[in-house]
Amino acid sequence: MDLEKIKNTGINAAYKSAEILNGYLGKLTTIHKKGPIDLVTEADIESEKQIIATIRSKFPEHEILAEESGLDKSTPSIYKWIIDPLDGTTNFAHQIPIFSISIAFAINDEVAVGVVLNPVSGELFTAIRGHGALLNGNVICVSNEHNLSESLLVTGFPYDLAQMLDPLMIRFKRCLKGAGGVRRLGSAALDLCFIACGRFDGFWEEHLKPWDTAAGSLIAEEAGAMLTDFSGNPYTIDKKEILATNSLIHSELKSILEI
Repeated sequence: MDLEKIKNTGINAAYKSAEILNGYLGKLTTIHKKGPIDLVTEADIESEKQIIATIRSKFPEHEILAEESGLDKSTPSIYKWIIDPLDGTTNFAHQIPIFSISIAFAINDEVAVGVVLNPVSGELFTAIRGHGALLNGNVICVSNEHNLSESLLVTGFPYDLAQMLDPLMIRFKRCLKGAGGVRRLGSAALDLCFIACGRFDGFWEEHLKPWDTAAGSLIAEEAGAMLTDFSGNPYTIDKKEILATNSLIHSELKSILEI
């Protein structure tokens, strides 16, 4: 499998999607709710259609798992594309320019290629397993911060947070007290990419879906990040918990997330 061709197809799909999202930004006419605070817009739908069409034009035999349309197994394959056409829909709907397009490619459910694009900033994060991570073509790596007390962390909250508010707040309070600062941006894909390029030192979140983390987790890993669940077990995209750090603060941050 030519992973460079895969990456270039993902990049092409992301840029086509970016044109759609930028065209809708500030001009939405339809916003639906999939849950009490889980939004979907016509931009999500059109972006996903464009990404799928671009991939299908090159690789019609591959499986596709996309946030809005689910898993297409019409052509069962060991090759699977995992797509979030708009990660950060709430930000997008409020014209906050922190959202992304996330496209990953997996072989036998192991992510091999990751592409994450912020359509507003133009920042393009990419990775091929075993070949490092790039930001707009330049090599990136995680931070070298050793102390949790000096670290800047980032997190997110699940859409069904009301059902798990107590453990969420316990972890959030511990991190607020233990770290140098905590941010909440609203796009898990970008959170992971910002770990990869050293802007954040640690990221934790729970109840995410594979399309939220597939591309970003590979980009972070290839930049030197350590990824586990809250118990320290290796992270895979089917897990409900993710902890990603520069590796140097991992043990200390994991210890305060365990309840």
